[in-house]
Amino acid sequence: MKNSPIPASSGLALRMLESNDDIVSLVSLFDEIWRPDPGNRPVSTDMLRALIHAGNYVSGAYLDDVLVGGSVGFFAAPAGRVLHSHITGVGDRGRGRSVGYALKFHQRDWALAQGISEITWTFDPLVARNAHFNLAKLGAAPLAYHVDFYGDVGDEIGGGDDSDRLLVTWPLDDPRPPMPLDADSLSGAVTAIDTSDPAAPRATIHLLSEADVVLVPVPRDIEAMRRDDPAAASRWRIALREVMSELVGQHGRDVTFHRSGCYVFSTSERS
Repeated sequence: MKNSPIPASSGLALRMLESNDDIVSLVSLFDEIWRPDPGNRPVSTDMLRALIHAGNYVSGAYLDDVLVGGSVGFFAAPAGRVLHSHITGVGDRGRGRSVGYALKFHQRDWALAQGISEITWTFDPLVARNAHFNLAKLGAAPLAYHVDFYGDVGDEIGGGDDSDRLLVTWPLDDPRPPMPLDADSLSGAVTAIDTSDPAAPRATIHLLSEADVVLVPVPRDIEAMRRDDPAAASRWRIALREVMSELVGQHGRDVTFHRSGCYVFSTSERS
């Protein structure tokens, strides 16, 4: 893999999947990760076989010859320019080994070899670790906020919540430099969700129009909240939806995610 972020000594190997055994193993791994309703799996063996046959992206990550992660993407519009990454997952054995990071760069190298200049994907904007990975670590940029994008996904991770998704783009031939987040860049920031009662967050969008920097907090662990207090998780979804629908796509605003647990929308020019 070109430009691999993983040293050879890590024992991690990435490759494109081809055989039926590979496909069955990847579907089983995704089932372990998402624990979906059997009638609504994120991918199926026949779907993967068709995607591979048509020349799309289906890869696996192996630690000591054991499949620990995988990624699936397909060509999207505009034809010949965009790859849409449908699903990427890492099992328990691969956690903390930068497997997800390696998979994205494997996908990037593959896409560039096909003449693709952009990868898009969606993710649940309430999941803080994914927001930080996608926006701060990879440098992807939000394109649109989609309400209940997949409908009822019926998996344990999503619980019974609406499947709102943030659509992001990752330009491959013109990487986005990281946005500096020092104390000066966050000074005077307006917080777009009132979290004085963490179980009942309230959107405060009336404060946003004149603010140069807007902070949008999310829960530390929305998945645990969905298990322990689904009503509070639903209120977070509604508050975030109201704010993000207002902010995402606003001309002139850069977006990243701060480790403290909030999106940062800024009109300040990056240095």
